[in-house]
Amino acid sequence: MIRIHGRRTSSNVQPVMWICAELGLDVERIDAGGAFGGTDTPEYLAMNPMGRIPVMQDGDLTMFESQAILRYLAAEYGRDALWAGSARDRAVQDMWMEWAKLTVSLEFNYKIFWQLVRTPAAERDHALVEEGIRAMHRLMPIAEARIARDGWLAGETISLADFTFGVQLYRYYAVDFDRPETPHVDAYYARLRDRAPYRDHAMVPFDSLRAAGA
Repeated sequence: MIRIHGRRTSSNVQPVMWICAELGLDVERIDAGGAFGGTDTPEYLAMNPMGRIPVMQDGDLTMFESQAILRYLAAEYGRDALWAGSARDRAVQDMWMEWAKLTVSLEFNYKIFWQLVRTPAAERDHALVEEGIRAMHRLMPIAEARIARDGWLAGETISLADFTFGVQLYRYYAVDFDRPETPHVDAYYARLRDRAPYRDHAMVPFDSLRAAGA
């Protein structure tokens, strides 16, 4: 059995749980991080010296960093279905996977979601929110063009790039801000919502993360 340490409301835990469900893997999730704590114990720090979530245990293998965990699970259990066997094809998927994590996620989660949901209204940095909104108006049309062309972010079939990008969309559409018009991304999100693993593990209510007065 695979063990995942991390709370279900974490945007880093969610893609790991989603891919496990897509692959039909037997998983035990153990609450850790946030209100659950437990990430500063000697036992946890031995698994992840950064004291962050998620941590995955698969037999005698222990891993941290969600992107690395996704790659391992896809390679070990996906049989090239989610991360191509060809290095050339995989390079494209990997490129868009990192773009979704290091560009889109940073702009949305830390400038929009954190400010509008996790920060009390009186303490919000409105200039930072506006900066994030401008970034979404620049970045989401890039995803729109990719999805309009191929159907998925990194090609004609779902790949790890979609797990990294798609997991962000529940919050992206749930938070009230000025989003750009992206009909193909809208339709893509509707297709993701048709997948039970996505609904179960990516569409996780975040009321418990909302700051008082937010």
